[in-house]
Amino acid sequence: MTALSRKGSRLWIKNPLAILAEDAAGGIVVEGTRIVERVPSGGQPSAPVHETFDAARHVVIPGLVNTHHHFFQTLTRAHPLAINKPLFPWLKALYTVWDKLTPEAFRLATRLAYTELLLSGCTTAGDHHYLFPKGLEASVDIQVEEARSLGIRAHVTRGSMSVSVRDGGLPPDALVQDDDTILSDSERVLSLFHDTAPGAMVQIGLAPCSPFNVTKRLMRESASLAERFDCRLHTHLGETLDEEAYCLATFGQRPVDYLDEVGWMNPRAWLAHGIHFNDDEVRRLGKAGVGVCHCPTSNMTLASGQCRTCELEAAGSPVGLGVDGSASNDNSNLMEGVRHALMLNRLTYGAERVTHLDALRWATEGSAACLGRSDIGRIAEGREADLALFTLDELRFSGSHDPLAALVLCGAHRADRVMVAGQWRVIDGHPIGLDTRRLREQHSQLARNLFGTS
Repeated sequence: MTALSRKGSRLWIKNPLAILAEDAAGGIVVEGTRIVERVPSGGQPSAPVHETFDAARHVVIPGLVNTHHHFFQTLTRAHPLAINKPLFPWLKALYTVWDKLTPEAFRLATRLAYTELLLSGCTTAGDHHYLFPKGLEASVDIQVEEARSLGIRAHVTRGSMSVSVRDGGLPPDALVQDDDTILSDSERVLSLFHDTAPGAMVQIGLAPCSPFNVTKRLMRESASLAERFDCRLHTHLGETLDEEAYCLATFGQRPVDYLDEVGWMNPRAWLAHGIHFNDDEVRRLGKAGVGVCHCPTSNMTLASGQCRTCELEAAGSPVGLGVDGSASNDNSNLMEGVRHALMLNRLTYGAERVTHLDALRWATEGSAACLGRSDIGRIAEGREADLALFTLDELRFSGSHDPLAALVLCGAHRADRVMVAGQWRVIDGHPIGLDTRRLREQHSQLARNLFGTS
């Protein structure tokens, strides 16, 4: 069959080994960019199809949705300056090299991160880019261009830092911009790229970085812009006890009170990490519909703590998953993040309360809800045809009995096929039209040249 489905053609993904959807054991039918039919076991599509893909070897799940990342950090993985440090010392160490980032390096970092995510079964890639040293003013433009070239769905947030160490913040002067510059560029990229239509391939959010490096004015005016452009809001909150201590010392309030004061306690907002919330704060966040992106791999790497996923969900907060930046993960594999979410949450809540289906739900429906999208994240009629297909052919899966559980418990990490908006973007484990070996060589060379310690 062809790599890219013809517009208007009907494709039957037939008789999968397993599928994460009800009443679809016989497969699904894709027409254009959407799923139009679930086929029950032993059934046939209700209307003729133009193509059939035999999925007998494949476990089919909704495309994963990543809700937190920092693509540029792929260039500083396992960096000697930052290894074995908690968040604040880790940040201070890497701030000393991140000002060397160039447009060429950022483009390659973005391309590599999108590709890693796509190969792990991710079909919607969120990034939080907050680093704008001189020369990188067009970072959002680069990320949109790269997403369109690869064919992945993107939720790019225009991040920002406006309070440097000189004014009591954490980052150096070279990495911050003033509030007016940030707000002006936020309006520019929203006007250029933000698509609110169902099936949108590119959406823009606004993402002042965190309480310890932006002003309250920037938080408030970003919220106003989000209302005007109907976009989402994103920031780091509740990640570490250091952040909590900073907010108490600087603002005389805890992080959630800070969020409330600047007008972010509403369903437009979703937070990265959300670890250090007390019971009352969990209740307030849930009542307001504020989403939380759980980043288990990063939280374990930096020893930040454990997100209160179950309590937040029970209170009403959407809970999604993110890989977080590749200098604290140190990769961009969301399927691996699903496994880590299961393991960490079982350690927190016990083996019976959190299952592999919960972890998969967080990475699909939960993440989609964080982004305010009802058109992705599930295999159902009318949803976008964003799919990840995995085989169980590796030794790690030998002897497994439940295919969906095996994906998570046995450690699936690379999809065999990935479809985005009805188009195959990965076939036989390789991204269409991209030389991954050449990408790795170029990316690695730039990382060594710009950020090497020798």
